[in-house]
Amino acid sequence: MIDNIEYNTERDHLIIPEYGRHMQKMITYAKTRETKEERNKVAKAIISVMGNMQPHLRDVPDFQHKLWDQLFIMADFDIDVDSPYPKPSREELYARPETLKYPQNFPKYRFYGNNIKTMIDVACTWEEGDMKEALVYTIANHMKKCFLNWNKDTVEDDVIFGHLRELSGGKLDLKNFDEDLTDATSLMRSKKKYSSNAKKTHHKKGGSHSNRPRKRY
Repeated sequence: MIDNIEYNTERDHLIIPEYGRHMQKMITYAKTRETKEERNKVAKAIISVMGNMQPHLRDVPDFQHKLWDQLFIMADFDIDVDSPYPKPSREELYARPETLKYPQNFPKYRFYGNNIKTMIDVACTWEEGDMKEALVYTIANHMKKCFLNWNKDTVEDDVIFGHLRELSGGKLDLKNFDEDLTDATSLMRSKKKYSSNAKKTHHKKGGSHSNRPRKRY
């Protein structure tokens, strides 16, 4: 009796374990049928059982298409049956996806972020005047704040002006700008003030609940 025990380590590998051992055996059985008519009949029965095992997929578009693809996958792409859909190939299934490009336009200065580059591109399209000058000055101040978040030391305005000129392709140049950028202390103080207010608000909210009288029933 013990000699007839079948261990999982001795069984065929389950290609899609979610369907279980019996489904894999049914597909193996379908592959052994001699005529295509018999194989088609067994394959359709298998598809029906697979659909009953995943009722939550009945509302998913191309549900039947997915089931037929899974049938071919579990058959190791080695079953001659008529499918209502194009048969998947092993090469298509195991093909490596194309490498995604890193969405960074200026990897040299990643600490500025992509939004800064977008703002710079918009500023370059504006006509010369007070509005453009104010926008460029605001962008430069924000660049300085981003720089200080990345590097806690102080930074000279000329460094920010140089980066701005480089990122704008030489179109935005504040080298001869009369007004200095906001000093580093003020920029960092505004950040700390915002963080402090956020903590106080959170603490106050929690405290209001703790001071509320408890109801007794």
